[in-house]
Amino acid sequence: MKTVKDYIRTIPDFPQEGIMFRDVTTLFNDPRGFRLAVDHLLHPFIGKRIDRVAGLEARGFILGGAVAHQLSVGFLPVRKKGKLPAATIEQSYKLEYGEATVEIHDDAVEPGDNILIVDDLLATGGTAEAGIKLIERLGGNIVACSFVIDLPDLGGRKRLEALGVDVHALCAFEGD
Repeated sequence: MKTVKDYIRTIPDFPQEGIMFRDVTTLFNDPRGFRLAVDHLLHPFIGKRIDRVAGLEARGFILGGAVAHQLSVGFLPVRKKGKLPAATIEQSYKLEYGEATVEIHDDAVEPGDNILIVDDLLATGGTAEAGIKLIERLGGNIVACSFVIDLPDLGGRKRLEALGVDVHALCAFEGD
């Protein structure tokens, strides 16, 4: 029986030499693989109070939307700066080279809402931490962050756990 990890393609030297890129498009393209991933992402949260699923741009939209649908809750997009049409709040974070900013609508979360954050990959944890900070600024509670892939050597899990956040990942690739 195939696992989620079996559906993920590795592309050496992309986007630059020495990087082993973990490509989830092969997972998304296979109906069994995609279903398996969505089912495993939502399984730990069945029966828990989740008010919304937040998806981190961009592949988190695909996964988060499917998880939200299965849990029968709303979906909250955490977008790159300048992509949302109404009033927003923003959070900047550091990248390896530079800085990025994500936003959510300022009315996207009600105080006390329980939010599950979903994305495809946990590397350094910067984007997820920015999403956590945005949601918490509006009074939301982070139930957990759930990822398809964890790259543990890059420290994202430890970073998020240091914030007191429960982290779930379906598979890990060591040495990345």
